[in-house]
Amino acid sequence: MRIGVIDYGMGNLRSVLTGLRRISVEGFIISHPEEMKNCDKIILPGVGAFGDAMKNLRTQGFEDGIREFVKKGRPFLGICLGFQLLFEESEESKGIKGLGFFKGCVKRFPEIPGIRIPHVGWNTVNLKKSSVLFEGIRNPAFFYFVHSYYAVPQNEEVILCETEYFIQFCSAVEWENITGTQFHPEKSQTEGLKFLHNFSYLFG
Repeated sequence: MRIGVIDYGMGNLRSVLTGLRRISVEGFIISHPEEMKNCDKIILPGVGAFGDAMKNLRTQGFEDGIREFVKKGRPFLGICLGFQLLFEESEESKGIKGLGFFKGCVKRFPEIPGIRIPHVGWNTVNLKKSSVLFEGIRNPAFFYFVHSYYAVPQNEEVILCETEYFIQFCSAVEWENITGTQFHPEKSQTEGLKFLHNFSYLFG
């Protein structure tokens, strides 16, 4: 099993690789789009701004590589910002197109007195449909979040999980060979590692 983790200058690669090693999967860093051809599965992590991330993916040639990989039906996972990039656009970087695998927009949490933004810490994740990704994981489960923006899919059928942080939002999507999580499975201890295990060995 060869799982590549894309390095486009916007992700915490070490924590993802450490998470994979803890489930006996030796992930490797993808520094060039050509290396994607040697992968069975790919993870796109991400920390930072939507616009900067898309600029890096495009200038480094990863956007076309990702599209080709997904078109072949191979399993693909986006985490945090990597999840948001799966959508068409974001309020964070207006005018910048995302990967567009899912129709919809990424929006900023509304400013409400007494509510902290970004949303940081552990929160409940409620599974909305059956998925091998949550095999052996309780429902609801607790996962770790760090984000100021949330995705709003046009098609509710793609929503895998929802979470409430003064509003209810989509915290994970799954459709065919593509999945994405707003939460960080690699930072979510036992249940997060189980999620990575399921992606590595069961998904796809």
